[in-house]
Amino acid sequence: MSLLVSKAKEQVSETVLSAVQNSMREGALDQAEPPAFTVSAPTDREHGDYAVNAAMVWAKTFRKAPRQIAEILLAHMDFTGTYIEKCEIAGPGFMNFFLSDDYYADILLDAAQKGRDYGKSNFGEGKRVLVEFVSANPTGPMHIGNARGGALGDCLSAVLETAGYRVEREFYINDAGNQINKFGLSLDLRYLQLYQDGIEMPEDSYHGEDIIDHAKAFAALHGDSFVQKPEAERRAALVEFALPKNIDCLQEDLAKYRIQYDTWFKESSLHQSGETTRIIELLKQSGYTYEQEGALWFKATDFGCDKDFVLVRANGVPTYVVPDIAYHYNKLVVRGFDKAVNIFGADHHGYVPRLKAALTALGVDADRLDVVLMQMVRLVRDGEVIKASKRSGKAITLVTLLDEVPIDAARFFFNLREPNSHFDFDLDLAVNESNSNPVYYVQYAHARICSIFRNLAAEGITERPCTAEELKLLNTPEERELILHIAALTDEIIASAKAYDPARMTHYVMELATKFHKFYSVCRVKGIEEPLMQARLTLCRSTATVIENVLAIMKVTAPEKM
Repeated sequence: MSLLVSKAKEQVSETVLSAVQNSMREGALDQAEPPAFTVSAPTDREHGDYAVNAAMVWAKTFRKAPRQIAEILLAHMDFTGTYIEKCEIAGPGFMNFFLSDDYYADILLDAAQKGRDYGKSNFGEGKRVLVEFVSANPTGPMHIGNARGGALGDCLSAVLETAGYRVEREFYINDAGNQINKFGLSLDLRYLQLYQDGIEMPEDSYHGEDIIDHAKAFAALHGDSFVQKPEAERRAALVEFALPKNIDCLQEDLAKYRIQYDTWFKESSLHQSGETTRIIELLKQSGYTYEQEGALWFKATDFGCDKDFVLVRANGVPTYVVPDIAYHYNKLVVRGFDKAVNIFGADHHGYVPRLKAALTALGVDADRLDVVLMQMVRLVRDGEVIKASKRSGKAITLVTLLDEVPIDAARFFFNLREPNSHFDFDLDLAVNESNSNPVYYVQYAHARICSIFRNLAAEGITERPCTAEELKLLNTPEERELILHIAALTDEIIASAKAYDPARMTHYVMELATKFHKFYSVCRVKGIEEPLMQARLTLCRSTATVIENVLAIMKVTAPEKM
């Protein structure tokens, strides 16, 4: 929680506990050990800032009606030195606490003092977290699923940083294994087609235009000199030529999408360093492997998986899971991150238990690996789903999406829903400049606030710091609702970090914009007496700062004019 919200909530709890102790000491209640109770914010703020159910919970303990207990507690409460202004009893015995003007004033003073740091906390205690996301196969351009994973992973990383974790972003390059073999095959056939007739592309090869372009570029450099060379040599040369170009394109496209990684980790480095071989040996030593029909198997069923799986095939070639195990062992043991967070497609849900089982066998706490499963996204235009085939090469790529949709809209829209929910990306809505477009709605609230200050400055009026006494003038329901939402920012960031759900941030800032528009339509800022005008300007400035802080987490701009 933010310090002020936490402090106020603790004061309510401590006031109730002190009241029950006073009541027992004076004989108004029998001596007993009262059970735990809850302090929560009511949905309707007319019922106070906090509601307490202590009297309801303690009815059996003190053998009295809840309302009678509430009345006794109220008679023994002392609000001195707290933010509590009063307490009222409602219904059968709920106690509703109302906070003083000081509380609301202090929230705005806190926001003004912290500025761009408002919302930050030390919840993560500086623990090191590695967030791996996108990690698209470098065999072609990134598709629409990578676009969602990029926005999700980058925003989640920023949320964790704001919550006090030390975060590193990582892209895992699958530059070894079957995908690269298929990449080499596809390049080889396209190259040979330039010089030979009758060469067909297998169904499961890559059919994209990028493969053709690479083959032509290779031919322009080497001509037909590789046609008669051994197939393995030719394919290796083609991969060595094309793969770095693809990786460069991935880096450029993601940079355009405002994503910068701390590390680009190559799968091939695990093989070159011998880490994959070492993992096989460590798993053998763990006692959780066995041989069957010449293959080496892992006893995954000993860890609750539905079946065992092969580590090394009978031909001596490790399966794809081995470098994955080595990679996560590298994250958590070799590099010593406290936590590894992966953004995976939902189709990986069955793979996660296998990975965790192998880590457990290696003596690693599998709870240090958290996986966020991300559902598919569909592109919609004119109410119709756009269908495309990746294999045919006609898929909507990240680049083509960003050519059509503003980056702000793409990053905001992909974080509108929690990761494990299906999402329809409305291309028409994303470019719509109206309040029906969520990102436009939020940005417009910020621009509107900036225009207030510009217009006042043109009249020679500038904002100034307000005293707590002046800020106490902000007591309308609309002002109080806006202030309370500003106070909730730290809590929302922490909740978003705990749930690995950046969508909480988009929902928070959209609601903030709604509360601001509501405030602005009811409460005049210009043409009113000076102390109240300055207090409302402080509220406007705090709102703008919070909008900027949240949009910065999502790497979405906060324009001053629209």
